[in-house]
Amino acid sequence: MAKPEKVNGVFVLDASVVIKWFSEEEYTDRALKLRDDFSKGDIELVVPDLILYEVSNALRYNPDFDETDVADAVGTLFDIGISIIVPNREVINSALNLAYEHKITVYDAYYVALAKEINFKLITADRKLYLKIKDLKFAKYIDEI
Repeated sequence: MAKPEKVNGVFVLDASVVIKWFSEEEYTDRALKLRDDFSKGDIELVVPDLILYEVSNALRYNPDFDETDVADAVGTLFDIGISIIVPNREVINSALNLAYEHKITVYDAYYVALAKEINFKLITADRKLYLKIKDLKFAKYIDEI
């Protein structure tokens, strides 16, 4: 697989991308590139606070992680200075609309709605989600970056 080129822009990441920062999976190299570009100040990253729970839960069930490892991984999201956005009524209402319109969970729709409302691109590594929202021009699958 070719090494990803430099990424530019402003992005909302969903949990499927951030999980790859801690687990070797397909497209981990691209996910790490996003993190590295953010650390260098080349891009801006935003996540909803929901990601803290989703990443914690996913890593909790990873047999390679104990409680301390999970806490350290989630702490990384705070430590690197990523913008963590709390919910508001406008984004929740948008998420509900998107969930019904695209037949996706409200959890997934919240990431989509946040990107839509703040005019950022959404990056997901969840193929099933992406296939349901690919008509949204701001939604990108991780292999597109």
